Amino acid sequence: MGDRARKDALFAEFAAVGKVLGNPKRLELIDLLGQGPRSVESLAEAAGLGMSTCSAHLQMLKEAGLAEARREGKRVYYSLAGTDVAGLWDHLRRVAQRHRPRTELARRAYLGPEDTAAVDTDELLRRLARGDVVVLDVRPEPEYAAGHLPGAVHIPLEELAERIDELPRTHEVVAYCRGRYCVLAHDAVRLLDAEGVPARRAVDGLLEWRLAGVPIEVDAA
Repeated sequence: MGDRARKDALFAEFAAVGKVLGNPKRLELIDLLGQGPRSVESLAEAAGLGMSTCSAHLQMLKEAGLAEARREGKRVYYSLAGTDVAGLWDHLRRVAQRHRPRTELARRAYLGPEDTAAVDTDELLRRLARGDVVVLDVRPEPEYAAGHLPGAVHIPLEELAERIDELPRTHEVVAYCRGRYCVLAHDAVRLLDAEGVPARRAVDGLLEWRLAGVPIEVDAA
């Protein structure tokens, strides 16, 4: 094999990773797996996919070396192959927003108007250490169980309106979700504001905190 063939073979390996990333639903699955391991059934429901389609996408991620699978009884659980995969996803998003103008338009259309106040990670962690903030995790239960900020109150967004009285009213509420491109915390703060509950949202979420090495608590179950 000559130098050209060897170089082509090397770049083909790089291209295999790029090819598997070139699908919006596979990127959504990577985003979900950035929250922690999850069953195929749970991923299919969260991504709005049929089981067979979801399994096929996950298998492609596994074959590309981006995801790993393990079986527990009749269920198969997937996880990212490493933190660097989450970092790749995070960097891809940043590059798209910086260099593709329509990405910002799509982000605004999805997240809604800039009508919610935000708290950066440094401030949130300082206030969490002082105990003068109520941190609210509004993600679905499987994501909360896979990892959350220590001391966070967990109320999924779809239950928040009915369970709002469970929130302590002694301190400001800071809601968080999956990360910078997740709408759940935005919608939670809009709901809380409408109910007269002082609230802001975290700028970052579990994906960014995992990458930054912020301590994350995992449920024993």
